[in-house]
Amino acid sequence: MKSLKKEDLQLKNLSLLKENEKECKLCPRLCKVDRRIKKGFCKSSLKPGVASYNLHRGEEPFISGTNGSGTVFFHHCTMSCIFCQNFPISQIHDFPEVSEENLAKIFLELQKKGAHNINLVTPTHFTVAIASAIFIAIKEGLQIPVVWNSNGYENVNIIRLLEPFVDIWLPDLKYFDNNLALKFSNVSDYKEYATYAIAEMFRQKGNLKLNEKGIAISGLVIRHLVLPDCIENSKEVLRFIANSISRDASVSIMSQYFPAWKAVDIKSLNRTLTSKEYDTVIDFALSLGLKNALIQDLSGEGGC
Repeated sequence: MKSLKKEDLQLKNLSLLKENEKECKLCPRLCKVDRRIKKGFCKSSLKPGVASYNLHRGEEPFISGTNGSGTVFFHHCTMSCIFCQNFPISQIHDFPEVSEENLAKIFLELQKKGAHNINLVTPTHFTVAIASAIFIAIKEGLQIPVVWNSNGYENVNIIRLLEPFVDIWLPDLKYFDNNLALKFSNVSDYKEYATYAIAEMFRQKGNLKLNEKGIAISGLVIRHLVLPDCIENSKEVLRFIANSISRDASVSIMSQYFPAWKAVDIKSLNRTLTSKEYDTVIDFALSLGLKNALIQDLSGEGGC
């Protein structure tokens, strides 16, 4: 059977994604609400709320490059992490909603400014509109890679439909312990959904691929934020990546935790990470044979 060309596959999958407008199943919460008239857990309508868009130089070096990553920050979220460092965007404020056509224009504007990629930050609950905007933008000249920068809590059926729209998957893998996920992020089944989704992302794109300038063009990069007093959780996350994804997987092991939002009310979270905690996690990653771990210092600055 002849495979569909990319444009035809995008149109086919976009049609399937739009079936979620009447009964939303974009994320694992499966609210099944009609997003045209009602909001689910994410507190969002169908149109994306854009908090900001700019050239961002604070991502991983192969994402930011020299010019910056074309980040688009969307409001609200499918999770409610009590330590969220972007909580004004994810949990509190509403921002202006944009049409699919105007979102496509934002993508093209960022490309014109020299962005190495379009970096979609917290996109899951706006999947349908974002996929439509990507399709429109490609027709109008978008050529740089698209990065899906998410919390990892994804419906694998939706991830499959996004295959022709996304070049670089950049998910978090926050937890391998659902008790922590429930306590800190109001999600009781994070481990199952996140690991299944990440396995599908890896099936689609494989390990990270760079161009001749060291800029990411396709593949999977997994982020993990090390939390205070949660070292065993971090070890299990890394063990899963090494044993079930790839020892060549690109893993950004982040040290930049600080007590934000409601974390100041939780004793174990109301402090920054210690060097000993972070070094223990890094040593464990290396012992597993993870060859492409991105290591930070405790200021959050990246380095290999």
